Amino acid sequence: MTRYAIDRARHTLIAQWGTGIGDTATVVARLTHDQLPHDTRKLAAELTHLSQLCWRSYTHPASAADQHGPHSLGRHRQQERDAFDKILPLLIATAPFANQPITTKVEQAALAIARTLRKLDSSQLTTHITTDVAAELAAIEQAERGDLSDRAQQAVALSREDASPLQISQADHLLHDNPFGSQTLFTEVDPTAAAIAAAHWFHAAVTVTARHTALHPMQVVGSSEQPDKPLAVESLSDIATALDTGRRARHVVMPLIRNALHVADGYLRGILGVQQRITAAQEFLRTARPGVDLSPDAIHLPLTSLNPARPAPDLLDNLLYGIDTCWHLYQHHNNRRSPDAEAVEATQQDQLRQAFLSMVRKEAAARSERLL
Repeated sequence: MTRYAIDRARHTLIAQWGTGIGDTATVVARLTHDQLPHDTRKLAAELTHLSQLCWRSYTHPASAADQHGPHSLGRHRQQERDAFDKILPLLIATAPFANQPITTKVEQAALAIARTLRKLDSSQLTTHITTDVAAELAAIEQAERGDLSDRAQQAVALSREDASPLQISQADHLLHDNPFGSQTLFTEVDPTAAAIAAAHWFHAAVTVTARHTALHPMQVVGSSEQPDKPLAVESLSDIATALDTGRRARHVVMPLIRNALHVADGYLRGILGVQQRITAAQEFLRTARPGVDLSPDAIHLPLTSLNPARPAPDLLDNLLYGIDTCWHLYQHHNNRRSPDAEAVEATQQDQLRQAFLSMVRKEAAARSERLL
């Protein structure tokens, strides 16, 4: 989403958003010295809140809801998305809004901005704000079409409950060029779509490595453990196990990301998910050694294997780390079989790397119908 702030040194209102490799900012409007700092900061906060609500319609689209009948979540989301058409008229209206029904959070946020603009009493400021909000809405609509260029690039930092087939295909092509990931994967592709494609390539890397090293696929996955991310292997194990049964990458990845997004909203999705976490806690209690500290400060039960604040980028990081781990296992196994492992030249290592990538690409191509 776009965050708005006041640059006190230049006395301007600025808009700032992420690009996948840092933030970018633009000047929205220049402020006058007679405008109270409290009112201008309030305006910045209200614009940030509106952007957050509008981008939520992108990350939580109506199409991803399980129900769409009257009073359902799907209907509520669609009403919020439909309210986009009312935002600009609310901002530029000159009359009070007492008689106009306000039924959505998006409309309420736009109305709050309009009231602050009337208090600041500057037609020029209103014009600049309206122009910027229009650009923000256009960026969201552009992201919904799968185009993450220009201002819509901020979508690369968001986790979505759905994924564009166009974006998944783009991520798949990028991973074909470089299965270890590239900067473009993080700056031009929706991370949910990128995670789906990466899951497909991760499974191909696991399959190739297991076959080459004679290890069980779960032993390969277990080697991806990260000291600073103890739950990373859980997500990778779930993905590898499901894909081994023939399930499609999209159908495996989406529930993981959706569950984490629901945890971020304050609840677990589905009774089975709750049951699994409770069962894990009960098993821990049953097998805990005498004297183990079971106080609330000592025991933390994870509700999801992903970071709820950024589940799609987190999962993408895990998957790329897993692919890299597969290569290192493959490399180590091959060098260990060499008569003089220490004498293996860099050119031979490069040839080995290319051989690994070639086999991974062949394996991914053989299962391409399981991507979507």
